[in-house]
Amino acid sequence: MAYIDKSKNKALADLDEQQSIGFKLPIEFDNRSLTVETLDAVKQNLMCLLSTELGERLYQPNLGARLKRFLFEPFSQDMVTEIKGVIHDSIQTWLPFLIIKNIQVKMSEITTGETRNTLEIQVDFSLNRNPNILESVQVVVGGVGE
Repeated sequence: MAYIDKSKNKALADLDEQQSIGFKLPIEFDNRSLTVETLDAVKQNLMCLLSTELGERLYQPNLGARLKRFLFEPFSQDMVTEIKGVIHDSIQTWLPFLIIKNIQVKMSEITTGETRNTLEIQVDFSLNRNPNILESVQVVVGGVGE
């Protein structure tokens, strides 16, 4: 994790625009496909973690959140609690430098077509090194292409 310069609220590595930290997904072959800020890289990593199923990642069979298993279950408060627990455990295992502020889970309100049985998840978080900056990531599980 990069050192945070509190006067500018940026990591020192982020101040050098010539240095990239990671890839933005989906990958495009141009200058915009690389992340140059730590927070952008963390957001990409969190989105990838939540979008990955257990066993899907080669050589990392325990990476992922296994959220697709909830898609065709009856939506209830117990299921929301279980989903939040799965997300929390995955983040604690793979991205322990994040402070989870809030997790919102809802089912798509559209009940027909390609977007039915779709989970909409939003995770609000901050970094351990700079807990004053609040960011969020939104992930859709199911629906088109899933």
